Amino acid sequence: MRSRLDRITNWRELARQARWSLGRLAGACRVSVRTLERYFTSRMGKTPRAWLMEERMARADELLTKGFSVKETAVALGYKSVEHFARVFKRHYGHCPSRHAAPGDAGADGRGGLGASE
Repeated sequence: MRSRLDRITNWRELARQARWSLGRLAGACRVSVRTLERYFTSRMGKTPRAWLMEERMARADELLTKGFSVKETAVALGYKSVEHFARVFKRHYGHCPSRHAAPGDAGADGRGGLGASE
């Protein structure tokens, strides 16, 4: 028998809407955190926290590659400080986000802030 979680196809969007929070993601799925942990471990081979971190870092990569500043990216991903974001990013990718960002990334290059589609 398929669980309600098997019917979810928009995991990435749900993660963004939940602001990469395990508790919020479980709430959006109408299941307990423990149920979500069991589901992810059995279906995806990793914990939901690990998956959420990977998704958050993938989004950071997307934003930085598009030319958003490190500060804009940190804010968009819900980090309370740019420094914390930079530490997490470096731990994940092995280099600081400013090195990863698009050339000329100063945040004032006319690309503006994050729009509704970002």
